[in-house]
Amino acid sequence: MTTSTALLTDRYELTMLAAALRDGTASRPSVFELFSRRLSGGRRFGVVAGTGRLLTLLRGFRFGDDELRFLRDNHVVDGESLSYLENYRFTGSIRGYREGELYFPGSPILTVEGSFADAVVLETLALSVLNHDSAVATAASRMSIAAGERPLAEMGSRRAAEQSAVAAARAAYIAGFRATSNLEAGRRWGIPTMGTAAHSWTLLHETEEEAFRSQIASLGTDTTLLVDTYDIRTGVDTAIRVAGTGLGGVRIDSGDLPIVAAEVRAQLDELGATSTRITVTSDLDEYAIAALAASPVDAYGVGTSVVTGSGYPTASMVYKLVARQDPSGSWIGVAKASTDKASHGGRKAAFRTLVDGVAESETVVVSDGFEELDTPAEHADGRALQTTFVERGEIDTAFEGPEGTASARAHHLRVREELPVRALALSKSDPAIPTVFVDAS
Repeated sequence: MTTSTALLTDRYELTMLAAALRDGTASRPSVFELFSRRLSGGRRFGVVAGTGRLLTLLRGFRFGDDELRFLRDNHVVDGESLSYLENYRFTGSIRGYREGELYFPGSPILTVEGSFADAVVLETLALSVLNHDSAVATAASRMSIAAGERPLAEMGSRRAAEQSAVAAARAAYIAGFRATSNLEAGRRWGIPTMGTAAHSWTLLHETEEEAFRSQIASLGTDTTLLVDTYDIRTGVDTAIRVAGTGLGGVRIDSGDLPIVAAEVRAQLDELGATSTRITVTSDLDEYAIAALAASPVDAYGVGTSVVTGSGYPTASMVYKLVARQDPSGSWIGVAKASTDKASHGGRKAAFRTLVDGVAESETVVVSDGFEELDTPAEHADGRALQTTFVERGEIDTAFEGPEGTASARAHHLRVREELPVRALALSKSDPAIPTVFVDAS
């Protein structure tokens, strides 16, 4: 039985629904859009993540007996609304940027079309998923760029809520990480898992050597030994004496990492363990990873920073009504007009303008109606950015599960190659490319 996701919702969505049912506007055709007015933290690009999870959660967006009882007992909505929600199924359409795609301020990341009643109740679910996952993916992509060809492992489950940890592992994998320590993420999304032993393993045994011998007996000489529980130099000596020069790797989780890594590499080479890999952990973020670029490090493990968006745990996305039909059946664009939160009304088509394969701008074509939007053929120098996820209530399964996750990862690594060089810098700045809005008329 599918667990209902219908109450992962803010109350005002249902009170608006109730009022719309009362005044007759609930069935009015509407277009909602999920977008970000700005990139959090002065980032130069954002990464879309969470769409596959959202589609799976949408399947469970049903109001069963327990959910309806809660709404009735707490006087959230009236009887007419309860009757409507009892039979609620999303019957509209959803299109938007693929997972792994880059986005910029004003990019129409997700477009939800249907009746007002169909679409308004999805606001909190869509935002909670995409705001979290996109924040993690954006941070992870920056770390992946800083790491270059060196592999990254996500190991931040203990720094996040239990389900957020699983979602974060998925988002990090989409954005370039190669493995996760989280087993549920491995099972649910097909992400490679990794992990050997913590300091507690060494402390459990009478000596460091005893702990190393036991680990190797269990996992083989290709394992990675944690060498900084006591003295690092002694730990490395012990590791090679026990495992031999064919030891797979050592992990360093403390100290001044650039200095320690260089010392450990020199020591390993002196001992003849020239192929033994060095993995570093210890509160890494994109800046620390970049600082280690010239160090003899083979792999990184990142925890707290990646699962918290490296200081920006939300992508600051919003979900707004941008178009609706008036009583005569004509489409009109609508938008909030306040100075600091102004947005662009109207239905949109988005293209990334490329010059010699390098992104130059985000072109967003805006129309009040549904027939005037440009087609990809009209933007031969651009790449169409939107695809259909849900058509008249039917969810495309290609974007879900392990296959959808793998596809999103491949898409991200491909489109990241379009970024101009200035986008790869870690310092705060304006978005790497401008967003240009064009009136379809």
